[in-house]
Order: sequence, then C-alpha cells, then structure tokens
Amino acid sequence: MTTNATGLAGCLALLALWSGPSGAQAQPADRVVLAPHRAVYDLVLDAGKAAKNVDSARGRIAFDFTGDACDGYALSFRQVTQLQSGEGGPRLIDARTTSFEAGDGASYRFKTESSASGTPKETVDGTATRTGQGYEVKLTAPKPETHREPVAALFPNAQMKAVIKAAREGRNTLSVRLYDGANGGKDVYETLSVIGRKLDSKPGEEPLQRPEFEKLARWPVTMSYFKVGSGETTPTYTISFELYENGITGAVRLDYGSFALRGTLTRLDLLPQADCAK
Repeated sequence: MTTNATGLAGCLALLALWSGPSGAQAQPADRVVLAPHRAVYDLVLDAGKAAKNVDSARGRIAFDFTGDACDGYALSFRQVTQLQSGEGGPRLIDARTTSFEAGDGASYRFKTESSASGTPKETVDGTATRTGQGYEVKLTAPKPETHREPVAALFPNAQMKAVIKAAREGRNTLSVRLYDGANGGKDVYETLSVIGRKLDSKPGEEPLQRPEFEKLARWPVTMSYFKVGSGETTPTYTISFELYENGITGAVRLDYGSFALRGTLTRLDLLPQADCAK
C-alpha cells in the first residue's frame, strides 16, 4: 500500500482543480482555471468490495493547493490510513507529498515521504522536465540518479486539465500517459479516464451543497492507472469521483485491487486567488 499511496498523492493532487472561489463563472472549453484551496476527505473501507486481508479501515486525506497558471501550482498532501486485519493486526500507513508544477506543465518538482507501521521512512525526491519528445527525471533520493524517457507524459495538473476539457467537450474517454514521481520516481503510467453522463442529482457531501455549485455541470469519472512496461491488463489502482466542471470533486473511491476505500469530503476552504491571464 505504501507505494500505491505514494502514487495516490499525484492522483489526488489532480482532484484539487478548481475554477475560482465563486465557482459560477463558465470558462471556455479550451481553458481550465485552477484555484487555491484546502480540502479534507475522511476515509473508510468500501463495504461493497470484497477485501483481502483487510477487515476494517479508516483514515484521512488532507491537502493544501495554491498557485496559478502564471506562477505554477504548489501542493502539500498527506494521507494517513489505518488498516485492521485479523492475522496481522493494525497497520498504520502515512504518506506525505509536496510538489510544484509549472503553470505550463513543462516541469514538476516532488518530494514524498512514506512509512508503514514504524518501518523506516521511504523518501523520493526529484524533478522532471519536458525535453524534446520526452522528459528527463533527476532524483536526489532514494539515491542520486538521472533517467530519460523518450515518450512524452503529462504531469498531474496537466493531466487533470485534459480530463476537465474532455468532459466539457462531451467525450466519454481520455487516455494519456502520466508521470507523478510514484514508486521510487521511476514509474510512468498509462491512464484511462472514463467520463459518464452529466449528473442531475444533489451532491451528497455538505461542503458541495452551496448555491454557487447548483448551476455547474458535474460528471462521474473513473481513472485507471496501468504501469507502463508491466504487461498487466488489470490496473495498478483506480480512482473514481464526481467531477464538477470547475474541477471540484466529491464522492471519492480509491480501489487498490485487494481492497477499496471511500472518501467523503468533509471540509472545503477556497483561498484567495490572484489574477492570471493564462
């Protein structure tokens, strides 16, 4: 779970896309505006999926997202999850990520620290930069090294911008390659986003039951992550959520394969946003 939680930081950073504090102003289909915010999700075991070696689970995700397309976007993310099993007893997993992505998606800086039940902390620290048709990754931890990928990949915010744009255009699927620094900083994923029809029902989470959201379209989205080069047809993990047209998300579900968690948005604070023409 530790490595998956590391990748999940990038994945949930993508859930942090907003179009502004008011949330009511429509944006052109070719422009997605991200807004600063803080959000908290409470996690529980998804009883609808048969879990292997997990009897119960609870936890919390908290992140702080700031910046704009002119200066870039900074994220501070933490997920703490306690898993309980009859055989192995309780297991506490703690994953923290800080990252910065350039507003144009050309570079990405990240640092992740993760641990499980008192095991030594694992640290991944590095940068990724677009170069020609691909990108270059420079790591300082777990050890200094550089590797280059010849095929282009999007970084987290750029990936989610593409999903929002696809939803606005009425597309049902979107496939993109993603690099988010997961699993030692070396893995890259093929992602498939399935976008459902617009939802008309009232959102179930209180922070989303605000007048400014009532006129906004939202879609059910499921993103599946496949590790490039693994040859696996089953995704490494899948995340589902309800996506508003301004990027706000609720009803999160994290499927790690052997078990799944449901996340409920319990707190949402929109922060002041600077003007940016990009």
